[in-house]
Amino acid sequence: MMLVSQPGFLERKKMKEAKNILCCSLVLCSLVLLGCGKKADENRPVSEVKAEAEQMDAGELKAMAMKYKDAIAAKEPEIKELADQLKEIPVTQMMGEEAKEIQAKMKALNTSVSALNERFAVYYDKLKEKGGDLSGL
Repeated sequence: MMLVSQPGFLERKKMKEAKNILCCSLVLCSLVLLGCGKKADENRPVSEVKAEAEQMDAGELKAMAMKYKDAIAAKEPEIKELADQLKEIPVTQMMGEEAKEIQAKMKALNTSVSALNERFAVYYDKLKEKGGDLSGL
């Protein structure tokens, strides 16, 4: 009780609360900004990716290479699922509509993975050139 009666106690308490709110706000903003970083984009022109990679340090290069690696890995289960579906179709129905649909999806996925691989290679090669850590890639 004695603390409340001291001069300036309430002002110091309000100031401390304001600092805590400010700190929490800064942390949340930082997390939002980190989450909004560049992601693996198969549609970005390779020339743009190369120009960006030239400006990056080893840590940034590895982070982008990991994003592309993860994006490629995320497509693998879908490719496997389509391949399994294709295997289940009898040979006599391979020219049928269902098989053509699965093959079209498979072709689109393979094109996507190929584009991701091409962009991954840009970051990987630049990281290798700079002598960065290639582990995990």
